[in-house]
Amino acid sequence: MRYLGVDYGNKRVGLALSDEAGTMGFPYDIVLNTPQLVDEMCALIAKENIGMVVIGESRDLAGGENPIAKDAHALGNQIVEMSGVPIQYESEIFTSAEARRMPEKEMKSRAAKRHGKVDASAAALILTSYLSRINHG
Repeated sequence: MRYLGVDYGNKRVGLALSDEAGTMGFPYDIVLNTPQLVDEMCALIAKENIGMVVIGESRDLAGGENPIAKDAHALGNQIVEMSGVPIQYESEIFTSAEARRMPEKEMKSRAAKRHGKVDASAAALILTSYLSRINHG
């Protein structure tokens, strides 16, 4: 089964796709968070034959829900309604910071970091974390 990973943000949304075996996530794209976001994501779900979407669960350092979590859950609910594909949530704490620390060769350039590649890399980290947890218990 193929998975879609999502790093939700107010301005940009990072996307990652798993390999066909569902073992690892890879950065895919960054899309703007516009009113068409759900339609764009559902089109991608259909095009790539996605069987599950994994959305980063945003929490503060104390484990409480932060302001963006409500919007991420609303996105998840809309995706389920429109596509019928199930949603899972995976902790995203520190994923953007970890993505920023990736070696330059993986990020291509410092300019790429500033222009959102971090969001797609963070989505891949979220997805890989979820897949590792379910595949290796």
